[in-house]
Amino acid sequence: MRRNHAEAVEVIERVHPTHRQSAGNLIDYLTLRHYDMRDIQESLAELGLSSLGRSEEHVIATLERVLDNLHLLAGHGERRRTESSVGYRQGRSILESNALALLGPARPPRSTRILVTMPSEAADDYRIVATLIASGMDCARINCAHDDPDRWGRMVENLRRASAAAGQPCAVLMDLPGPKLRTGPIQPGPRVIRLRPARDAWGRPRTPATALLVADRGDESTDGTPTGAPVRIPVDETWLEGLLEGDRVRFSDTRGASRTALVTSTNGTSAWIEIGDTTYLATGSRLSSPEGRVTFVGQLPELEQALVLRVGDVLTLTSDLSPAALCESADEPSPSFEVAERRIRLKARIGCTLPEALVVLAVGHRVFFDDGKIGGEVVGVREGEVDIEITAAAPTGSKLRAEKGINLPDSELNLPALGPEDEQLLRFVVDHADAVGLSFTQSPNDVTQLQNRLAEIGGADLAIVLKIETARGFAALPDILLAAFASERVGVMVARGDLAVECGFERLAEVQEEMLWVCEAAHVPVIWATQVLDQMARTGRPSRAEISDAAMAGRSECVMLNKGPFITDTVSALNDILCRMSSHQRKKTTLLRRLTSWSHIPE
Repeated sequence: MRRNHAEAVEVIERVHPTHRQSAGNLIDYLTLRHYDMRDIQESLAELGLSSLGRSEEHVIATLERVLDNLHLLAGHGERRRTESSVGYRQGRSILESNALALLGPARPPRSTRILVTMPSEAADDYRIVATLIASGMDCARINCAHDDPDRWGRMVENLRRASAAAGQPCAVLMDLPGPKLRTGPIQPGPRVIRLRPARDAWGRPRTPATALLVADRGDESTDGTPTGAPVRIPVDETWLEGLLEGDRVRFSDTRGASRTALVTSTNGTSAWIEIGDTTYLATGSRLSSPEGRVTFVGQLPELEQALVLRVGDVLTLTSDLSPAALCESADEPSPSFEVAERRIRLKARIGCTLPEALVVLAVGHRVFFDDGKIGGEVVGVREGEVDIEITAAAPTGSKLRAEKGINLPDSELNLPALGPEDEQLLRFVVDHADAVGLSFTQSPNDVTQLQNRLAEIGGADLAIVLKIETARGFAALPDILLAAFASERVGVMVARGDLAVECGFERLAEVQEEMLWVCEAAHVPVIWATQVLDQMARTGRPSRAEISDAAMAGRSECVMLNKGPFITDTVSALNDILCRMSSHQRKKTTLLRRLTSWSHIPE
């Protein structure tokens, strides 16, 4: 990275004209931050001058004003002005204009947008999308690592329709999958569902278990099923049409226990039922109506299984993507070997979706799974396999499921951000989205490759969001931004989940702060992502720490929420938090709004 403006003239000339001043301001900021300014800041504050702590958007203008005032205090009248520098109001204006072009308008009084990851159901349930927009969603994210083009297309149709109906713009961001460094498949469990009522402290049923009987379409789709149904049970459509409210459906569960379910509501195509006892139903279970009509439960989804790993266990990560098998018994014998004069027992095996990752691992390297929930250290390396001793897990063991992310913070994995699958998806993204998210952005070459490919397929005008997920991407951020400036609309997503694992959880606060500063200096809008109000989206109740985190997120131009059963309530809560904080904070600047909490000052 060039450390002064003069050395970077050629770089600045190559960027899009819209970003020329921003590129210069970024380089000036990095030049300033090359020095430790803390003593100077304290001296300037003592004189009542700017401490340079909020100079990101207008570096040279800030320095010149401070020098002017120092000269005045010294009895000199010199004034400095650099014509190409970004002025105070201009810096803010450029950033706001770039955010508007990338993300669309925010809803006053807040200046921070709300981005929501679309659930799969948004493809078939227009009400989900319409409700989210009504609750405060400004932008929608479609994760192309899940579902398929047909479903994505229906999501976009619902988004465009709901946006037009509400008169509220809603930009669509589609994330490319990027390199999929994930755990492989695990053998599925049986096709069984469990219905369990809530019980009080004495074990007595307090709230019955509920389920939705739906017409069996011969597959596992959720078409026509209201969102939020806790369990969906496919049955014969003709049998279902004959059910009435108040009917009692009788059956035996998988354990042979006699059970009765009460039909609480029906509309001919679906029926809600309540059950007061814990019940297990399987594909093929026999149900009887009051008139003696019989149906059988259709195809239920297979139970998702998980490997349970404890500290001291050894997990073999392999290039073989055959479904991993679960140990039938904790006492089941397993292979073992010696490491540093102690015997290590192999606990389980699971595939790795990127065989190239196994090649760069060496003994002593750290490996993390599922956003850092499970951690380990490499203790053995063989061709196509790596043994990892688990060093971090829950006291009772942590569950490792299929398709969970793998992080290798000590290993340099040189993979292009744009793979063959991503290139195939790009045409669809160009035709349907307002912006494309480049996952796993690690170098300027990754950005240039995407820009070149977009130009080839007629998508040069598509906005680009750079997802910074690795320590390598964080270190290269300034050069990545300068490369991205060849495009007119650019944004950065701070993928805090992966960054926390890659850089260390204790460094996350520092890393996200530095990214906010650098992007502000470049006048690039930031999307603050990963686990914002995550507990609330999943359970309906936020933690206190989540509320504080959401308030801090207001310093970005956009906050991303992940999907969950309570996502609508979460959008409303985040909207309220951001609106309240907008009068107290703008970026790093504390706004001195009149305090109403203490209306009377005692004498």
